[in-house]
Amino acid sequence: MADFFQHGEITTLHRLGKVNLEKLEHELTEYAPKRPIAAVFPCLYSDLKSEALNLIVEELKNISYIKELVVALGPAEKNEFKYAKKFWSQLPQKTTIIWNTGERILDIYDTIRSSGLYIGDIGKGRFIWTAYGYILSQEEIQIIVHHDCDILTYSREMLARLCYPLVNPNFTYRFCKGYYSSVTDRLHGRATRLLITPLITALIKIFGCYPILSFLGSFRYLLASEFAIDTRLARVNRLPSDWSLEIGILTEVYHNISIKNVCQVDITEEYEHKHQVLSPDDATKGLHKMCVDICTSIFSTSNPTLSYTAYSEEPGSSSPQFSNVARTCGKRCQSLLG
Repeated sequence: MADFFQHGEITTLHRLGKVNLEKLEHELTEYAPKRPIAAVFPCLYSDLKSEALNLIVEELKNISYIKELVVALGPAEKNEFKYAKKFWSQLPQKTTIIWNTGERILDIYDTIRSSGLYIGDIGKGRFIWTAYGYILSQEEIQIIVHHDCDILTYSREMLARLCYPLVNPNFTYRFCKGYYSSVTDRLHGRATRLLITPLITALIKIFGCYPILSFLGSFRYLLASEFAIDTRLARVNRLPSDWSLEIGILTEVYHNISIKNVCQVDITEEYEHKHQVLSPDDATKGLHKMCVDICTSIFSTSNPTLSYTAYSEEPGSSSPQFSNVARTCGKRCQSLLG
C-alpha cells in the first residue's frame, strides 16, 4: 500500500503509483519560460570520471526545461579545470563552470575578505554560495534546483519532481526538499537514522515542541542534498560552508518564509550514492566531521531565544534553560565525537 500520510508541519508530496514522466516534463517545458530554472551541481574533479556523473550527464541531455546548468567545481588544477570544461561541453544546455580555486575567483574572495566579510572555509557550501551569486546576478532565473554529482541510480525523473512544485503556477511553494528511501541491499543514511532523527526527537521530548524543532522533525530525510528554491528566498538565505549545509539551509528557510510555502517530495524509489567513511579516530574527516558540524549547527540555530517563528510575526518565546542546555550539549557532543 502506498504511503500517503501527511507527516508533521509541512506538505508531503508522495510518489503514488507510476509516474507519467512525459506528462510531467511536458508541463515543466510549458511553465519554464515564465519561471526560468537553473540547476546547480557541486562537483569535484574526481567526479568527472565516475560512473555516477556520466549517468547524470546522459540523463541531462534529454532535459529541455532547464535554462542553464551551473557547475560549482571544487579544488582543481588548471589542467583539471580544462578537462572539466571539455567534459561538461557535451551537454546541449547552456553550461557555466565556476572554478572555485581559479585565480579570478580567489581574487574575488580576497576582495570580500578585505572588506571585513567572512565567507567561510573552503568547501561545498562556499562553492554553492558562489554559484548562487552568479545566478542571482543575472536577475533572470527564478528557480534554482540542486543535487549532488554522486547519484548512482540517477534518472531525470528526480529533477522533474524537484522542480515541479515550484514551477507550476498553481502552487505557492518557494522551497521543495527531496526525500527518498536510502536502502539498497542494506540500510544506509547512518547520520540521519542514528544521530539526527534521535537527536531532534530527544530535544522535543526534553524541551517541548518548539516550532523550529517541530519544523526540522517534519522532514523525512533531513540530510538529503536535493532541493529546489526560488531566487527571492535564495537571495536572503545564508549558507554554511561546512557539512551542516543541509541543516543550515532548512533553518534559514524556517526563519525566512511561512511553512505553507515549504514542501517535501518523494523523488525516487531507489537511491544510491557515494558514502562517507566513518573516520572514528579523526574528527576532521568523513562521517565523524559531518556529525560534529551537524550537531554544532543544530545547537546553534535551534535556540528559540535567538529566533522568531515562521508561523507569525511575533518573536519566539524565551527559554534560557534551552539556550544553556543546548550550549552544554553542543560542547559535550563535540567532545564525545572529537
